[in-house]
Amino acid sequence: MLEVLSGIAMSATVKQVKREENVMTVSRRSLLKGAAGIAAAGVASSILQPSIANAADPRVADIVVVGCGSAGLGAAVAAAEAGASVIVLEAQPHIGGRGIVSSGNIPLGGGTPAQMAAGIVDSPDLLYGDLTDWSITLANGATSYRFNDRELIRAFADVNVDMYNFLVRHGVVWTRSTPDNVGGNEVGNSVNRMMHTAIMNYASVRTGLPVPANQQRTTSQGPGFIYPLEAAAKARGVKILLNYRLESLLRTKAGVVGVVASNQGRLVNIQARKGVIIASGGGNGNVEYRRQFDPRLTAEYCGVAGEPYSFQDASGILAGLNVGASLAGTYNQTGEFGTNITKPTAIGTRYNYSFLQWGPQSPVFHLAKASGLSGVNNQNVIHVNMIGKRFFDETGGQFPTNSARSVNPYVQGSYLNAKNITYNPQNWINAALAGIGDGHNGGGPIWAIFDADAVARQRWTVAPPFVDPDGFFFEANTLEELAQKIVMPYQRVPMPPSNLVETVTRYNSFVDAGADADFGKPTPQYKIQRGPFYAAWSTPVIHDARSGLRINGSSQVLDFAGAAIPGLYCAGEAAGGFSQHGNARALSQGIIAGRHAAARSA
Repeated sequence: MLEVLSGIAMSATVKQVKREENVMTVSRRSLLKGAAGIAAAGVASSILQPSIANAADPRVADIVVVGCGSAGLGAAVAAAEAGASVIVLEAQPHIGGRGIVSSGNIPLGGGTPAQMAAGIVDSPDLLYGDLTDWSITLANGATSYRFNDRELIRAFADVNVDMYNFLVRHGVVWTRSTPDNVGGNEVGNSVNRMMHTAIMNYASVRTGLPVPANQQRTTSQGPGFIYPLEAAAKARGVKILLNYRLESLLRTKAGVVGVVASNQGRLVNIQARKGVIIASGGGNGNVEYRRQFDPRLTAEYCGVAGEPYSFQDASGILAGLNVGASLAGTYNQTGEFGTNITKPTAIGTRYNYSFLQWGPQSPVFHLAKASGLSGVNNQNVIHVNMIGKRFFDETGGQFPTNSARSVNPYVQGSYLNAKNITYNPQNWINAALAGIGDGHNGGGPIWAIFDADAVARQRWTVAPPFVDPDGFFFEANTLEELAQKIVMPYQRVPMPPSNLVETVTRYNSFVDAGADADFGKPTPQYKIQRGPFYAAWSTPVIHDARSGLRINGSSQVLDFAGAAIPGLYCAGEAAGGFSQHGNARALSQGIIAGRHAAARSA
């Protein structure tokens, strides 16, 4: 019988380092305080014990899955199909994670039936070669695949066709019968692999509404695969528990044997006969976790893509670290490629990821508060930092990415793939993160400044529900007044009104001259001169998590000695070592984890 810990319920304080007689427990809230000792020992030699009380209502299953998104549902269904009993814990009051709010794009290759129908020649070996090709170099000099873990990519490549059939078998419908390259991001250069899940008659979580009947088979969104997988899980007896948040992992001398989760103010001890699968998402919403990889990513980057529906709090990662797990994916997290950090194209709202706008009927709109002003033509705005100064060409792009035929001609592994690039760095993000030269990390808020004429040209409605006047959108009759109004928690210094006036005056002179002498914006077109004037939140958006717990090809979590921690698995954005945007990484690792955990002896 597992020992029940005692103390003060839900305390965030870690009291001491202690080993219980047989059970080691660690709170996610203890963060990384035990990691140094674990790393030095190479094993879980010292574990932090939280103050928790009354872990009542024990539950038992063969497998406990933490998280009910793409990875978690893939794991649950795969494990249940293999004959295991499964409990899924979801911290939110709803299922789906980031998968359900995604565009439903899933890269599937290796020779799928859809590829064969299109006459596309692919194979697991070709896919593996693509995703480990050292020679793919982007226009800014970054490399997409060089630092992928070969064992993980081999496992991914080998399961792709099976994953395609798995999704179809469980009711997923594609918007088209053959692959294209829409939404591809680090999916391999050789051939088209992108498939898109039809939303059918499910309501969009983004809008809270179903799409028109005549568009249900052609509109791709996350509900098109999340809800079929949920139905498949429930049909196989999987228990999905909402509002259950991981607090700690239970580890005995034999390995990980369960979790402690919080639910409605109480702690519940849930035992796993065969294993625990961490599928709780990445750590991009946890400021101190993400700053281990990039110190610039301070608290003002507060609109992480997928929030406020699903939160990347690093809880599963931290719980794993505190029972001896190690990390992977440092380069993949910080490399200047893909969509780890993005430039917003919707402004005036906290949650401004380009491909995710919340509608007023969305179940989380009371948290999101605004949809944002979309379709920004950057000739209509200037971007200023928190002291009212421009910092880069507003039309500059975000970091590049690789997908099918981005390099053309292409020979896998050829030195010419790198030699033939035309160097063209895209540094808007780096300039936005650079700060104001005062010794602080973080670039601070970025504001899009525009006037009434820009509003007319864009045909915007500059009022709720499109903008959030509670700190993310400001309006004034003069530029001086606008600068004074910009007060919100992340604006740590006041914007000097004279700076904003001087910046706009100088920019207007560039419009007259037909050239931007400061940052080379192509032929500035419109002056900012007629009030009212506006400042709209346009701060970079954190998106993909590509670092996390180190795993092997069976999705087993590895410790600092490189050995598998018995009974502990990880999948999706909580795992590191594989740099790819989208749902395929999560689904594949979840399926692999579920099958391997189910096959483990109890």
